[in-house]
Amino acid sequence: MRNGTRSRHALFAAVATGTLVLAGCGTGDDTGSSKELSLGFVNGGDTHFHSCLQEAVQQTAKTEGARVYTANSHQNAGTELSNIEDMISRNVSALIVQTVNVDALKGDIAKAKASGIPIYLTSVATSDVDDILGAAVVDLKKVGAMDAGWVEQDAAGAKVDVGIVAGAPGAASELLVGGFQDALPANAKVVANQPGMFNPAKAQEVAENMIQAHPDLDYAFVANEEMAFAVRKAFDAAGAKDVRIVTVNGTEDGIAAVKAGTISATVANSALTIGQTAVKNTVGLLGDKKVDKIADIPLVLVTKENADDAPQYCPK
Repeated sequence: MRNGTRSRHALFAAVATGTLVLAGCGTGDDTGSSKELSLGFVNGGDTHFHSCLQEAVQQTAKTEGARVYTANSHQNAGTELSNIEDMISRNVSALIVQTVNVDALKGDIAKAKASGIPIYLTSVATSDVDDILGAAVVDLKKVGAMDAGWVEQDAAGAKVDVGIVAGAPGAASELLVGGFQDALPANAKVVANQPGMFNPAKAQEVAENMIQAHPDLDYAFVANEEMAFAVRKAFDAAGAKDVRIVTVNGTEDGIAAVKAGTISATVANSALTIGQTAVKNTVGLLGDKKVDKIADIPLVLVTKENADDAPQYCPK
């Protein structure tokens, strides 16, 4: 993310649990005061991404000598604000937030700011970065564009039909799909675009209807790997094994699917890297160390050719 005004970003949404949990502890004093360093991590869901992100936050906090409390928000903006209020009552040194929705952040940030507790964001950045401690950002438009670039190269100028299985309505899916559509070549025509709600069962239903309506479909862009596996199942059952699927995440199962050829390409944005970056940079910024306020998370287009070199997705 470059300096200056920053557009809003969002990440994949999902369902979550909503209880506060003491997730790890340490006795480091990276703030330069006598107060023990404590972090509150408010997660937005419990997909594989969210689980890996939380594991990364917990592990890294331990190595950084920080106590960390965790909470999940049930993909509900009201629950997210309540979780933040609970963290504030614990007087944590800083909050790390994987938000449910960027539209919910305004109230969250105002509440924390009024209490003197800085917020570090994962996956997103607000338009006014002066209100936050920092952010580890995933450029979702670029993610979509990278998948579109693979389609362009693979189609090699031929006229092709493309289907899109989006996520849930909201900024995350819109950024992903918008980036994909904007980067498609003129020879690629989007013939269907339906939300899979980041839910494999719903995505399979969407894919079944899509392939029935468009039996000559050549490619499908699916907004995460969990849905992509269900889409692949639906296409194969309909005899459409030749439809090439491009998707997002870079999970262990996703990389295995790329190697097996059931998915043609995926864009890896490591949950491990996001979590590590968030904790290390939060600790550094609290200690007035020279740390980038806004950190870009590396993105890698993974195909059969480079699958063995894909970044690790989840802590071991």
